[in-house]
Amino acid sequence: MKDLLNFIITSLVTKPDAVLIDEQKENGNINLNLTVDPSDMGIIIGKGGQTIRAIRKLLTVRAIAENVR
Repeated sequence: MKDLLNFIITSLVTKPDAVLIDEQKENGNINLNLTVDPSDMGIIIGKGGQTIRAIRKLLTVRAIAENVR
C-alpha cells in the first residue's frame, strides 16, 4: 500500500524528496498519512479534490485485493 502511494505521489509532485508517508497498522486497518511540500498541495488535491479522490479509490481497490481496511 505504501509503495503504491509513494509511486503515485512522487510521479505527480515537483519535489519528490519532500514526500513523507507514515503507515500505521492497527487491528487490520492501515492508516496512511501523507506529507508533501506546501507548493505541491494543490497538485495532490486537484481541482475540486478530484485527484485525491482518485488516489483514495486506487488505494481502496488495492486494500480490497489484500483483504485489509
